[in-house]
Amino acid sequence: MPIYEYRCEGCGKEMEVMQKITDEPLSVCPGCGGSLQRLISNTSFILKGTGWYATDYARKGSSAPSKSSSESEGSKDSSSSSSKEKKED
Repeated sequence: MPIYEYRCEGCGKEMEVMQKITDEPLSVCPGCGGSLQRLISNTSFILKGTGWYATDYARKGSSAPSKSSSESEGSKDSSSSSSKEKKED
């Protein structure tokens, strides 16, 4: 069952309530009797297994940084070698 979050407009108290999807939203605060407003909260949705874009088709993060780091090392080597050549001349 999903957990819904509510905030009382009267006392400001926030609460979490486990309800069925088919249940009507709560409207009265059990503490003060004020009206409740249902909040939108974060989900804990995780893509596990195969068949998801994130696991099967997305570009792997490990291959991209290694190319950029090797390119940056190459540029460091070329700049240091060019400065050495200038000093020797």
